[in-house]
Amino acid sequence: MALIVQKYGGSSVADAGRIKNVARRIAAARDEGNQVVVVVSAMGDTTDELIDLAYQVTDRPDVREFDILLSTGELVSSTLLAMALKEMGYQAISLSGAQAGIRTDSAHSRARILKIEVRRVVKELEKGNIVIVAGFQGVTDEMDVTTLGRGGSDTTAVALAASLGVEGCQIYTDVEGVYTADPRLVPEARPLAEIGYDEMLELAIYGTKVMHPRAVELGELYGIPILVASSFSQEPGTLIHGGASMEVRNKVRGVAYDLDVAKITVVGVSDRPGIASSIFQPLAEAGISIDTIVQNAGLDNVTDLTFTVAKSDLAEAMRVVEPIAGLIEARECVSDASLGKVSIVGTGMQNTPGYAAKMFQVLGEQGINIQLITTSEIRITCIIDEAKVKKAVRALHRAFELEVKD
Repeated sequence: MALIVQKYGGSSVADAGRIKNVARRIAAARDEGNQVVVVVSAMGDTTDELIDLAYQVTDRPDVREFDILLSTGELVSSTLLAMALKEMGYQAISLSGAQAGIRTDSAHSRARILKIEVRRVVKELEKGNIVIVAGFQGVTDEMDVTTLGRGGSDTTAVALAASLGVEGCQIYTDVEGVYTADPRLVPEARPLAEIGYDEMLELAIYGTKVMHPRAVELGELYGIPILVASSFSQEPGTLIHGGASMEVRNKVRGVAYDLDVAKITVVGVSDRPGIASSIFQPLAEAGISIDTIVQNAGLDNVTDLTFTVAKSDLAEAMRVVEPIAGLIEARECVSDASLGKVSIVGTGMQNTPGYAAKMFQVLGEQGINIQLITTSEIRITCIIDEAKVKKAVRALHRAFELEVKD
């Protein structure tokens, strides 16, 4: 008897009909003689609705109470799914993150899983139950509820698979796998049969929404293959694993984009040791993540320091940086929230020259100005005008012939 861990996203359990459809898929896996653990997200747009509700009550929700509120969405979907399975004649039980033994640190709204005590899950499996776990949540040692950040149910599922010693994890969503680009934007985009952990991690970080980056990191760390497939079809999906071949015809595997980009430039900074630390240390203490950082070559020991943050963090980042700019006698501090980024990703690029040049040429031919560039061994990212991001994605997908199968 095999043990299977499945995860179903919010679109898969968006209403009663879809919950029943998921229940049938789970029942089919159980009928094949498998033990089944299922992780579920909140129904449809429930999390967004809860966030909106909180901000109708207060402009600054208490972080502890906010996490408890948001965790209720997954409790609703997990209990309804357990009810649907019981109605079909199957033994099933729903567990909250706390009941499933998911222990986290105390960073509310962005907690990280420290360990999973799987005794309760194993006990319920031994009773013959299908175990339905509420994703996206856990508890601290003080039993305070925490949430893992948007997309955290993916992380819950992979972490459970690792803790239970399962050899794979199945992530079911509303798309048929990992595509070469967003199929809503590029109709010619196609699902990949397989992709490596490193490539998937870069795509996830830089805009592909199908998988949460932390879930991919966990999969790589514990060597757990992750299948991404649709809950609405029987298509095979995409397998994320460590053995994906580098020797493919097309070294670029996908194009990702992100519209959640804002830029801050501290103008006229004295070019001396310690200046960068004086800016970025307070930002780190404020919990603000920094992406691209560029320091221009200065004249007369004066330079400009530019970095990017999420748009949602821009106001807080400016609140932190502006007083510092005054203290270090910078000329001014300016921001721009009308940016986005477009990336090409592929493991094979690291050993093959010419990909950066081709990317820049394609963008230039489309009249798209590049403001900032950041790279890794397998990724090239350009920060450009937000209004031209979608045009850039289409042009790059076409130029690198990603619609053609390897």
